[in-house]
Amino acid sequence: MTVVLLVLCMVVGALELWVGKQSRDQARAFERRVEELREQVGKQSGVLVTVGERLTAELSRVKREVLPALEERLRSVTRRLEELGELVRHADDCLKAQEARLHRLEQQRIALSAVRRTLTDLEGRLRPLAERGGAAPDGTSARAALERLAELERSGAEIRELQRDLTRTLEDLEDVVDDLLRYTGDELDEAARRSLLGERADRAEPLPGRLWVRDPRLHDVLGEVYERCVQAVGLRVRFRFGEGEPDGPRRLRYFLAGRSAGELAGAFTELLISTGADPNRAALLPTDVRVAGAPHPAERPVPPEETAFQGLLRALHDSDGAIAQIGPLLIVRTREELLGAVLTPSQTAEPDAEEAAWSPAEAALRLRRRAAHQLWELTEWANRPPTA
Repeated sequence: MTVVLLVLCMVVGALELWVGKQSRDQARAFERRVEELREQVGKQSGVLVTVGERLTAELSRVKREVLPALEERLRSVTRRLEELGELVRHADDCLKAQEARLHRLEQQRIALSAVRRTLTDLEGRLRPLAERGGAAPDGTSARAALERLAELERSGAEIRELQRDLTRTLEDLEDVVDDLLRYTGDELDEAARRSLLGERADRAEPLPGRLWVRDPRLHDVLGEVYERCVQAVGLRVRFRFGEGEPDGPRRLRYFLAGRSAGELAGAFTELLISTGADPNRAALLPTDVRVAGAPHPAERPVPPEETAFQGLLRALHDSDGAIAQIGPLLIVRTREELLGAVLTPSQTAEPDAEEAAWSPAEAALRLRRRAAHQLWELTEWANRPPTA
């Protein structure tokens, strides 16, 4: 029995020695792994520090060089636009002055033509006296009268030459003004595109606006209603010019400033909601539908921007074809329907949206392709008489 106990003790001791050795080996392996991980972490930390230093240097360079240059360029473009606006106003004054001068010259030409006819008759009566070497009945020499007539003819030729020079000058000035308008329009288009795409979200950056009316008799009326709505939503007209014939459809381009595109999108969405449009049913709620505890619509004070906005909608609906855009808002009146949409900046700045925005049919088709929450059916609302 003693021998068995001794053998068992020896076996237990050998096992303990073996377990201790295994533990020491595992501990050493774990320490080596920890050292390797520490080395890798140190290397990664060094790489991160290097990348951080590079990023810091690059950010410093951007703040030091790029941002001031962009700011200076924007200020330069703004100054240039102001100079161009002043030049356009000066050119308009010059055109008005030249037009008045041309009118005076035309009156002088008419007067000279009458004088020339009178002198021609006088020459006919004095020629027999000149051939006989006689004198006119009033004692004036016929030769002096003929010389005066020749002098007046030379003056008339000089006036006609002056008129031709003035006409060429006016044509050149019109070309310059057209070039200035195109250049200013391109600059404002680019600034509006940057504002819509968020490259520079500044209240001073212009936003696009447009007004197209099929009936020429509504040009002035809809223009006043449109600009009243623009002012009511907190915008101002920075630049405006028109294209087209007075007795036909006319394109009016606007460049607006005062609020960012994001602010306007939210404001116009609220106006459409307050008007009562429901994009899910594509119609307005009936007037007899009331929410429990909600005040009667007549009890709610109507803000001035909502009044101006609804006035624009009704004025567009009363026409037989029109398009109005104020930044992200686009209202289209076809012969059958009145549609509205609040577009995203990328949709407003799409390259093919320019020509489509001047055709009610194409614009309505494009709006139909937008998301359901962007499209507002306003025909049924506009057909109802306004509530008192």
